[in-house]
Amino acid sequence: MDARGDEREPLLDLPAVGRRLGVRHVRRLVSEQRIPFLKWGRLLRLDPVEIEAWLDEARCGHRSA
Repeated sequence: MDARGDEREPLLDLPAVGRRLGVRHVRRLVSEQRIPFLKWGRLLRLDPVEIEAWLDEARCGHRSA
């Protein structure tokens, strides 16, 4: 649990995000700082909640209900 008492989803590694996005160039997105990421020492991790928000912001057009 975090400080607010919410249970957080586990952080994702690059291959997991690549599978979610259907791409193989996640490291390039990170190096260009085009995708939200966390750097923990030498490890790169991505928060699934931030990735979903990033995808929502990048969405073009309108969504149908």
